[in-house]
Amino acid sequence: MKLAHTMIRVKDVDATLEFYTGFLGLAETRRTPIGDGATLIFLEDQEGAYQIELTVNAGKDDYVLGDQFGHLAFFTEDLERVVTDVESRGWWYRRSKPGMSSNYIFVKDPNGYDIEILERRPA
Repeated sequence: MKLAHTMIRVKDVDATLEFYTGFLGLAETRRTPIGDGATLIFLEDQEGAYQIELTVNAGKDDYVLGDQFGHLAFFTEDLERVVTDVESRGWWYRRSKPGMSSNYIFVKDPNGYDIEILERRPA
């Protein structure tokens, strides 16, 4: 089996698309209205290996994040560039502690989901 996608419900589609496409660099690959004011928007990574499905339900913006969901994680080649970008946008972030085996930050997307950005280790 191969992992297909992760679906998240979104409150503000424009802010969410700016975060995932403008900041994280994902590309919108498909947008499908499914009735009752709902739309599915698929975003894909640069390699086309993984997708996130954004589900937009018109008139619904009071979602409660469940405590069973952890976070989405993304790799970067240059974490310091990402930190500079995050700081220039004035966003909150939490950095890995010095001495950890991984170098990463956590930010929140416009819907409150935790996003981990990991620096990829050289092969």
